Amino acid sequence: MIEIRACTLQDAVAVGALLRELGYPVSAVQAAGRIREFGGTGADPILLAEADGRIVGLLAAHLCKMLQYARPVMRVTALVVAGNVRRGGVGKLLMERAEQIAVAAGCELVELTSAMDRADAHAFYRALGYEANSLRFRKPIVGAG
Repeated sequence: MIEIRACTLQDAVAVGALLRELGYPVSAVQAAGRIREFGGTGADPILLAEADGRIVGLLAAHLCKMLQYARPVMRVTALVVAGNVRRGGVGKLLMERAEQIAVAAGCELVELTSAMDRADAHAFYRALGYEANSLRFRKPIVGAG
């Protein structure tokens, strides 16, 4: 059975490992700092999927107000499922819980971005009823950090 629960500081090692699996080099120490920081905002839920005592999935989100929308928006900022359990329903459970949080927060919509080369992820989001509607642009800030 898969349990969806809130992330705690004790989960930092697993969070770092999952983020690395997604392609982001985050150490356990860095993950702990971010969990601590985001845990205090009330607007940045981090959800974990746990199966048999093992963390197998992660979803991070940000609840925010935007000038163009009448109600808040939930932006899913990270979603990763451990490679050995993908296609087993973990991602769907995480997204369902995120949507429940969005409803409770009065959000107008849930949005997310996905790298251009993640075709399997795009198919997954479409199967959940999400539609592609924009193209994200970004520019690294030299000297930031």
